[in-house]
Amino acid sequence: MHRDQALRILYETIEAVNRQLPASKRLAKGPDTVIVGPSGSLDSLGIVNFIVTLEEKASEIAGVPIQLLDESMAVDTDGPFRSVATLTAYLAAIGGETDR
Repeated sequence: MHRDQALRILYETIEAVNRQLPASKRLAKGPDTVIVGPSGSLDSLGIVNFIVTLEEKASEIAGVPIQLLDESMAVDTDGPFRSVATLTAYLAAIGGETDR
């Protein structure tokens, strides 16, 4: 999966999750948006919902199951779920190269 595909999937995930959130808790679509961390707006259920939605969208594009839900990574504020930028890089790396 190319980086631009990963970013597009992340933005689609943000849009899907935002539809379920009050306006004050919605995520911005930008590379510096915090997903997990002290300044993030998602609670634990919101993080799980975000990750499950992202897995579904990424698996669809990659054509293979993508599993991201690892509890230790999901709560690590220095891990790949820290921001849109770090998650884009991580998703592109684990998704492999594809032209889809």
